[in-house]
Amino acid sequence: MATKKTTKKAPAAKAKASNGKYSFLDSLLEGVVESTSVNKKGEVVLKKSDLKQALEASLLEAGKAAARGEKVRLPVIGTLMMKDVAARKAGKALNRFTGEMVDVAARPASRKPRWSFPKSLKDLFADKKNWK
Repeated sequence: MATKKTTKKAPAAKAKASNGKYSFLDSLLEGVVESTSVNKKGEVVLKKSDLKQALEASLLEAGKAAARGEKVRLPVIGTLMMKDVAARKAGKALNRFTGEMVDVAARPASRKPRWSFPKSLKDLFADKKNWK
């Protein structure tokens, strides 16, 4: 008689590792599920401090993913990504206000965080009805 192998589905954290992309919502959901509990009445309880800790951990993980070079999309508020900044040689430049030449220091190549906002959020800020 043949036995049937049962395989368990991987949780959301394992699924995001298999495709190699970071998912903010999966990370946040995992943190919230880990910190929730059920009381004697059968109600789900989530403390404000536990929610804050889960949110901060997810945002820190998102920052680390962006530092690795991934584009991290945070729903509604935008996308966090890393940008390579090229090195710059030392030299001289003209000060436009005084007209004299000034020394410009060399700058090594670096990586800097960049944030892009979605069009819907830009439109929300541009609409004067929302200014009050």
